Amino acid sequence: MPLTSAVVGTTSGPVVHEVDSRWLMAFAAGLGRDDPVYLDTRREGGVLAHPLFPVCLEWPAVLAMRDQLAAAGLTRDEAGRGVHHTHDLVVHRSARPGDRLHTSATIVSVDDRRSGVLAVLQLDTVDDSGEPVATTAMGTLYRAATPPTSPPTGPRRRGDGEVHHDADLEPRLVRRVPIASTAAHIYTECARIWNPIHTDPRTAARAGLPGIILHGTATLALAVSSVVDHDGGGDPERVRRIGARFVGMVRLPSEIEIRILDRSAGTDQTPGDVVCFDVRDPGGRTVVADGTVVADGTVVLGP
Repeated sequence: MPLTSAVVGTTSGPVVHEVDSRWLMAFAAGLGRDDPVYLDTRREGGVLAHPLFPVCLEWPAVLAMRDQLAAAGLTRDEAGRGVHHTHDLVVHRSARPGDRLHTSATIVSVDDRRSGVLAVLQLDTVDDSGEPVATTAMGTLYRAATPPTSPPTGPRRRGDGEVHHDADLEPRLVRRVPIASTAAHIYTECARIWNPIHTDPRTAARAGLPGIILHGTATLALAVSSVVDHDGGGDPERVRRIGARFVGMVRLPSEIEIRILDRSAGTDQTPGDVVCFDVRDPGGRTVVADGTVVADGTVVLGP
């Protein structure tokens, strides 16, 4: 059955996680980070979470939603053509050691696109008292799926991939990061995000891929780390929002080029400092587009 607007409002979860120092440290180490804020358990308050750590909490809820859609009639072939297309994360506060967090998922919109159907999933993570920790709008593009039979559902919102950077912006910083042949295997275990196209060549080939590829969220996390280093004073807790579109693959082994672009003041709706970036592959093709990090206004920005 094609994906239609009838699935809007479908929910799954909540999935409950116990967050400890080991998981927070592993996620950072899986990205090659050796910053004391991520690894030194002696620091007051304990280790900090990497700004993109919420993706670890959200993955089981995403899988549960896939099961819900399968029960609603989405075929295995249709689900197999779904690709992570947009990601827009709001960090209300960092996850901390000892947190017990609850993540639920809801389909909030299904809209036609030129190459298929874009379904936006809202992922809400709260603590035991119900206070928000992270809210994500994750867009999945189901390629060649039948378009919705009714008008787009709801207003345009975070995660629909409508905001674009100027591709000709001159970067303020270019950082080249080597990606080892084992990078996806390490990230999979450290993030606890298991998808065999990233580690199993046979599964990747069945999916029509040229080989195993790095997780989009790993590529995004590496880019966000560079922004925190260059423009955030090395303080991950300053990050309040992260957005990007995934438009290409990172093969393994490989190298990525993280380009930090312009910087500006935020708006009344999104206060703080806004840093834009993108990521390119060795051939100069963009793999992460329209990257944005919003930090609170107290950040001492780099040059």
